[in-house]
Amino acid sequence: MAIPRVAIVGRPNVGKSSLFNCLARRRIAIVDPTAGVTRDRLTALVKTGERFFELTDTGGIGFEDVDNLTGEVERQIAKAMTLAQVILFVVDVRAGVMALDEEVAERLRHIAKPIFCVVNKCDTTELDAQAAEFYKFGLGKVICVSAQQGRGREELLRLIGAHLPPEDQVEPLPDLDAAMKLAIVGRRNTGKSTFINALAEADRVIVSEVPGTTRDSVDVRFERDGKVFIAIDTAGVRRKGSIGSDVEFYSMARAERSIRRADVVLLFHDAPQEVSKVDKQLAHYVLEQHKPAIFVINKWDLLAPMPTSKFVDYLRGVFPSLDYVPMAFITAKDGKNVQGVLNLAQSLYKQASARVSTGDLNRVVRETLADQPPPQRQNRRPKIFYATQVATNPPTIVLITNGPDLFDPTYLRYLLKTFRDRLPFHDVPIKLYLRDKNREDRTPAAVEGVEPAPRAQGRKRPAVKASGPKSRTQGAGAGPKRDRKQNDSELWND
Repeated sequence: MAIPRVAIVGRPNVGKSSLFNCLARRRIAIVDPTAGVTRDRLTALVKTGERFFELTDTGGIGFEDVDNLTGEVERQIAKAMTLAQVILFVVDVRAGVMALDEEVAERLRHIAKPIFCVVNKCDTTELDAQAAEFYKFGLGKVICVSAQQGRGREELLRLIGAHLPPEDQVEPLPDLDAAMKLAIVGRRNTGKSTFINALAEADRVIVSEVPGTTRDSVDVRFERDGKVFIAIDTAGVRRKGSIGSDVEFYSMARAERSIRRADVVLLFHDAPQEVSKVDKQLAHYVLEQHKPAIFVINKWDLLAPMPTSKFVDYLRGVFPSLDYVPMAFITAKDGKNVQGVLNLAQSLYKQASARVSTGDLNRVVRETLADQPPPQRQNRRPKIFYATQVATNPPTIVLITNGPDLFDPTYLRYLLKTFRDRLPFHDVPIKLYLRDKNREDRTPAAVEGVEPAPRAQGRKRPAVKASGPKSRTQGAGAGPKRDRKQNDSELWND
């Protein structure tokens, strides 16, 4: 048996997503007063005692979706209940027993699995007495919790742990920390969810022609050739000015967070459509995060028999500073070249994880300086004394110089291109830091820190420059704005 699964079900707006986040101790599902926000199955690995289980959040039962996706949502709910070993039926103590609660309870009575009635929004003990009316459902013990405050969390976890299958019937837990994470991002209706289902070889997320079908960032775990992968399906990106609701704002925030926590980003493009300003902003954000990326051109069958070289030239012209990013042409609905994209992503991850010895790196630096020395600046000749790689994912190189401000951006881009050509980082971004040899000593690894080093007494601290391949979309308002709501700051914590 695979990892035990626990499904959360119930009518809309009883706090299922809040309970999901509470048990997972992470803000994964979008929580909003708007009914019907959750559509896909969201999963998270949760620990109780020494056991692990996969917790699944589902959409509201009985809700009529405004985009006519009710049937798809119901199928996802039914699949979650079929796969689960334990079911949590969530109700609202403040609303009391509703007609739709009774319909859900009647549906659950025919399922021969441990089912627990979880009465949410019991923020105080005075409300526990009102929970007694839910015993009428005949589903056994009623558990009072407050997902918002975390009340009753430990008791609920102990109850779940006591009803999980015996450990000898469960397969060993895979090392999810070692699993490669793929973030699938792009505009709306580019085929991201279709691609996810092709990877997982199952109807894991809802696929529809309705724009904005996916709202949450959905983690889908799958295995290929004995290796574990996590594909992150994200909401379609829109222009910031077009975001018209809190749900869309949260979807955008989670999409950007998915990029930050991914190992490789797949930038999806709809082949028949031209590259838009949104695509440029998204590519710039991926570049800003120094993430290995692949341009995935989906629905290529609609442009056949156009040669791929013509589209390659088009994309290279739009993104001249991203000439190192590989491209893949696929038809996700038919599964064409899907495995090839996965193989390419593994190659990029291997490149980003590579480490070059200090000797080899300095040999390349010497040869580069001999081939093309940096131009004089401020009547001084820029010098690089030595180089060292201080980190991987992304590859991070520190150059010890006689002054970071002596190197102009053009030469730094030349250095990056040379490093990419001569080092095993051909298709991935490189972080480059310059450090003044004469400044007070600190370890190279500290250069990566967020906090700047303290200034030395009596002297001005030279600026540390970070250089990378700069997209032409930067500036002119093309980059994503950083002005976020203060009360939503937790959305940006990885």
